[in-house]
Amino acid sequence: MNHAIFTETCKEFGIEPPDAEYRFHDTRKWRFDFAFPRHKVAVEIEGAVWTHGRHTRGSGFVKDMEKYNTAASLGWRILRFTPSEMGRSETYKLIEKTLYQK
Repeated sequence: MNHAIFTETCKEFGIEPPDAEYRFHDTRKWRFDFAFPRHKVAVEIEGAVWTHGRHTRGSGFVKDMEKYNTAASLGWRILRFTPSEMGRSETYKLIEKTLYQK
């Protein structure tokens, strides 16, 4: 998802601007698609879930698990969405609720 579109949609829902491609680990090159570092909340967009893309094939799935589990052990909460969910108001309401506990 385009960073500018996501940021603008967040603003429309009263959500602070996220950081794109946020590197959360000191030694690994892992990045979150979008992050709200102050809240330790990450948004990951899982593409190609219906076409056997990287996130659904064995090695990619296992690597994602390692990344997400490590992030969780560091106190991060990770919200995972498909690209089509990024156009839904429910997605932004969940992000808002997660960030601000509304």
